[in-house]
Amino acid sequence: MRTLVNSLRLLAVIAVVAAILAQWLVSSKLDTYNFFNFFGYFTIQSNIFIALAFAATLVAAARRKRGELGLSLFRGASTVYIATTGIVYNTLLVSVDVQTSVQWSNDVLHRVLPVYAVLDWLLFSDRARLVFRHVWWFLLYPAVWLVVILVRGATDGWVPYPFLNPDLGYGVVALYCLGVAVFIVLMGVLVIGMSRLRLVKV
Repeated sequence: MRTLVNSLRLLAVIAVVAAILAQWLVSSKLDTYNFFNFFGYFTIQSNIFIALAFAATLVAAARRKRGELGLSLFRGASTVYIATTGIVYNTLLVSVDVQTSVQWSNDVLHRVLPVYAVLDWLLFSDRARLVFRHVWWFLLYPAVWLVVILVRGATDGWVPYPFLNPDLGYGVVALYCLGVAVFIVLMGVLVIGMSRLRLVKV
């Protein structure tokens, strides 16, 4: 079972790298390409986070140091972020052009990885039991990301997603941000609750 789980996680890391690289190779040839804009998308960053989390988990498994608290917090946070990517895309952005023109890459980053990451966290036991106060740690990165995006939207006018466009009015943008923040908290509580389960021993 351990070999199967590690193989699935390795495939997930490879899939993320391949999907981001495929999209970057297309986007980098466009006249409108900007390195910071491409990697400024929450989609790209959350997928990088989950790939790093799986890679770190594979290293920990090789060193027989599974279930450490720090790594579990990082993996739990990454699971929350990639789940947020999946839910937000498939509810608010599914009909919007978010500059992922490579369809299979789009599916991997917005559908396959979010589903797999949540199942991986739910099913496999090699994680520490988290406590509910840890949910506030999960909010740090999205808060920093959001501040940067709002500053950019107010200065150079670039925002990655339409619902963050200041032209909508900051009241509307604030409501969207609040909704996403509430979702992250609820998803964080769910992820922490899942950490108490031991469905498949690894």
